[in-house]
Amino acid sequence: MATAQRTYWIAIACLTPLIVIISYFFLYPLVAMFFSGLRVSRESSAYTWDNYLLVLLNERYRRSLLTSIVLSTVVTLASLIPSTLIAFFLGRNVRKAKKLLVALITFPLSFPGVLVGFMIIILFGHTGVVPQIFQGYLGISGLNVAYTLVGLFIAYLYFEIPRVTISLLAAVENLNPTIEEAARSLGASGWQRLRYVTLPALSPALLAAGILAFATSMGAFGTAFTIAQGFNVLPMLIYTEYTLAFKFQVASALSVILGVITFVLIFGYRRLSRRLFAEGARRA
Repeated sequence: MATAQRTYWIAIACLTPLIVIISYFFLYPLVAMFFSGLRVSRESSAYTWDNYLLVLLNERYRRSLLTSIVLSTVVTLASLIPSTLIAFFLGRNVRKAKKLLVALITFPLSFPGVLVGFMIIILFGHTGVVPQIFQGYLGISGLNVAYTLVGLFIAYLYFEIPRVTISLLAAVENLNPTIEEAARSLGASGWQRLRYVTLPALSPALLAAGILAFATSMGAFGTAFTIAQGFNVLPMLIYTEYTLAFKFQVASALSVILGVITFVLIFGYRRLSRRLFAEGARRA
């Protein structure tokens, strides 16, 4: 009994610094940000839900929120398809130089968002390489999309495809090939094996990679800061409200809403992944 009690207090003593650090550097800023969004002004001690309602009801804020959600959703879906194909190619077909190919594919992840934005400007800007080639040789104009939502979409794809590919690669490598061989021996076609065997087995990894891509797209700032013109996404709006408009309380409310969206997605992923794993175990 005495030994168990001593072990308990030793564990508490060891965990206390970690709890203090997490509370101070993670929980305290979140709580402070939430209550900052409730304040009428920095000088006032009165609290109200007006800032949160303003974010949801004001046309400018609501449009930015919807733009971020739609853009992140489209980027997530668009990145899953090529990333899955690349992961299967690397996991199933490549033996030699695999590490080199993985390093090349993940190389864009080392670039800061501002650099990716400038790369899009060089490629798709008003005097970019792609518009000049299509205009000069094919007579096709209108491809200078660097400063539009299309340009931001391309920029997000640039770093989301490598991120999703790496997330899926380990799952593809660990996929048991005997399951697919058994389906083949039972007469299943390639499409049937993909639909009823491979994709269900990969569904937890696909879901996790999709959530990761969506969350990083929602919070990406550097790229949007470089090329976004004529429209706002949520991180840019938070920045402008805080630094230019000096609406600290509105910026706090926007930040809390961004955090809530991400938290709900991650929480939903954990619930859904448990169900998917349970269904997979029952099938096995």
